[in-house]
Amino acid sequence: METILSKRVNELSESETLAMTRISRELQCKGHKVINLSIGQPDFNTPQYIKDAAVEALEQNYTSYSPVPGYQDLREAICLKLKRDNQLEYQPSQVVVSTGAKQALANVVLSLVNPGDEVILPVPYWVTYKELVKLAEGRSVFLPTGVLTDFKITPAQLEAAITPASKLFIFSSPCNPSGSVYSREELQALAAVFERHPQVFIMSDEIYEHINFVGRHESIAQFPSIKDRVIVVNGVSKGFAMTGWRVGYIAAPPFLAQACDKLQGQMTSGTCSIAQRATLKAVATNPADDHDLQMMVKAFRERRDYLLELLKEIPGLKTNTPDGAFYVFADCSSYFGKADGNTHISDANDLSFYLLYHAYVATVSGAAFGDPACIRLSYATSKEQLAEAVIRMKEVLGRLK
Repeated sequence: METILSKRVNELSESETLAMTRISRELQCKGHKVINLSIGQPDFNTPQYIKDAAVEALEQNYTSYSPVPGYQDLREAICLKLKRDNQLEYQPSQVVVSTGAKQALANVVLSLVNPGDEVILPVPYWVTYKELVKLAEGRSVFLPTGVLTDFKITPAQLEAAITPASKLFIFSSPCNPSGSVYSREELQALAAVFERHPQVFIMSDEIYEHINFVGRHESIAQFPSIKDRVIVVNGVSKGFAMTGWRVGYIAAPPFLAQACDKLQGQMTSGTCSIAQRATLKAVATNPADDHDLQMMVKAFRERRDYLLELLKEIPGLKTNTPDGAFYVFADCSSYFGKADGNTHISDANDLSFYLLYHAYVATVSGAAFGDPACIRLSYATSKEQLAEAVIRMKEVLGRLK
């Protein structure tokens, strides 16, 4: 049947993170007690004040089509949030609200990238970036990093990667999957490179902004010399435990916001009216006053420290200390070439499936994120689950010789 389907669909890869979650559920349905460390979802409920706003919206009959780029008052609130939290000045006309940050990313890539355009991706990258470039018929250019460099690129790497065909640079900070956070000084050094290459746009995925363990979030959009080429992507899924509400947004140069509005109008129109009203309440709340958010970040920090300490008990796993998000990106390459007598481990894919089928612990292979030396572990689960997962992992990895 592949010959019937379009070339773009046949060439598109299934999301490896979603695939691992699907396989985990299948094993659970067969009676196996799977510990899922693959999912990128806070294990907290949406705060009550946000749910109350959704109920109020229903009672006020916000049940009709919403404007394609989002309600005007929501876009105004997002502008106030960007000013309050990030010291960034935007007008509501520069904001487009979408059905999740994933659609926001897709809107931008499909609005900017032509066939043959180069898109620069620091490795590791979120799985969907590469696939969106593929959909746009662009060409991904990968910049390798590693655990020893805290999974961050250098200005020299960036400079060397830019060519006349370079059109877009996509990165996330805090990063999925590494949890790395770029400091203001590091971002400023990258901005200095972009100053010399005015044809390159920068898409900054800041969806993990609030899950940050090192202080105030820094955005690359803060530098005036490149701000007119920066697209800030954000949303409420991670920081407000609203993954199922599906609301993301961009703040972008006016011409690009208009293009994304136009594209979205033909694809989905405006996102869910009730979810938008709930999002208005979320973004209007100062993070410093949001006790639910502060509690969640505190819990994630404690779990990070707890998991890193536990992982020290597993020989051969190398980790850094992630400064944000809720992942540990562990270098597992010391296990490559080993076997337990039946199963041979060649790469991170093999190791990830070995852990799933022998320890019933779901992780995600780093190959999904462009780094086949690593596996991603999510600590968006309880300490009890983390402890049990490491016990299982240590036992089965010990069989590999």
